Amino acid sequence: MTRLAEHLSIGQVAERSGVPHTALRFYEEKGLISSERSAGNQRRYPRSVLRRIAFIRAAQRVGLSLEDISSALATLPEDHAPTKADWARLSRDWQHELDARIDALQRLRDRLTGCVGCGCLSLRSCALYNSDDELARFGPGASKLRPAVEGGI
Repeated sequence: MTRLAEHLSIGQVAERSGVPHTALRFYEEKGLISSERSAGNQRRYPRSVLRRIAFIRAAQRVGLSLEDISSALATLPEDHAPTKADWARLSRDWQHELDARIDALQRLRDRLTGCVGCGCLSLRSCALYNSDDELARFGPGASKLRPAVEGGI
């Protein structure tokens, strides 16, 4: 355990990470980060929390859920900063999920803008139109917008 003098206050963490105090408290409540309490009952964070916060924010930007982020962070050491190998392992673990999300976003971009982008919303030329419900065999929802790994067409 490190000494409290080597820790950062919530204000310092907020300033260094660019994350508001409220979000830091929320992350702590969800178990994504942790702090110790000073003699005056103030939060004190280890410096390694800055890397964890950067990881949380990057994962949120690509649309990963807090549950997924929490599961990943649970595999990292709490008593010291994660190593390059730790980050590489997490990247490998999420490669499939991120590839599926990229595929889904590209399908949405390419198929939805072709229909809505023209402004006419014509069902005769819409790439998403499902004439006679022929796509029912692919299951519920918008099968043309689902990622290929989820059975999208």
